[in-house]
Amino acid sequence: MAAKVEFAIFSPQAGLNLEALIDRCNVVERLGFHSLWLVDHVFSPLYPDLDHHECLALLSALAARTGSIRLGILVLCNSFRNPALTAKMLTTIDHLSGGRLEVGIGAGWAEREYVAYGYDFPSMIERLRRLEESAQIIKAMFTEDRPSFTGRYYRISEAINNPKPLQKPHPPITIGGSGEKVMLRIVAKYADRWNCPSAYRDFNHKMAVLKEHCRAVGRDFSTLQISEQTLITLGRNEAEVEEKWKVGQKMKPFAYTAVRGTPPQIIEQLRERVERGVRMFVLYFSDQAATATLELFAREVMPAFA
Repeated sequence: MAAKVEFAIFSPQAGLNLEALIDRCNVVERLGFHSLWLVDHVFSPLYPDLDHHECLALLSALAARTGSIRLGILVLCNSFRNPALTAKMLTTIDHLSGGRLEVGIGAGWAEREYVAYGYDFPSMIERLRRLEESAQIIKAMFTEDRPSFTGRYYRISEAINNPKPLQKPHPPITIGGSGEKVMLRIVAKYADRWNCPSAYRDFNHKMAVLKEHCRAVGRDFSTLQISEQTLITLGRNEAEVEEKWKVGQKMKPFAYTAVRGTPPQIIEQLRERVERGVRMFVLYFSDQAATATLELFAREVMPAFA
């Protein structure tokens, strides 16, 4: 039996009002995509003056206005919120959505945002260590009656989180990042899904490192789903592809590993990545997910992976 492949939409909320985001969710839901993912920024790193809603409050609104599409954040910035309160907020959204929440967490990276909002911006290794403690707390809050934890950075003491999430044992946890020494070890220990960012240099090498971390921590690698954040430039013909690629190639770092072409060409390129182990594609379209492009992808590409 062929491995199941899922397609999700990466949808940064910069410059979009609530109604526009609800409309996009409804389109994506109607077309049969697996999920839609927002971003966790207090303002857009690329377009800081655009309107930009806070992601968890926004996700609550989307959960209430949709029916089947799964919803997540790619990824929550661990530094912005206390992990115990984050778990409580996520649990609430899981209930609001009827069990459609996808949890994405990461170490955080946009120093400008930290400084602007008065957060300390510690070293990368400290941010990773904080992420590891947070992952333990969030999972404990999801599953244990009165969890306690004492770490270097965070602590909880009989922290009651009722009700528990609807999804059992807990909503799927995606961890995004590709650092080989620490980040991928955290993925191996705590994630249900690893999301590979678009700017990787050698996917097969990253996979080999992740498999070794799984072996070292006693994790069955086959229990870890692999997703890839993928820039797509899709056109009905070669001329349309080239015109759209003028925008796509400027989307760094997404453009480094972008997929572009007509539907048959896209299918061929995605199949190569499926053979390497990718089971979910979190897609970012170079034309900002225009409805016509989403419909073309759903109609002519997705059935090849059904």
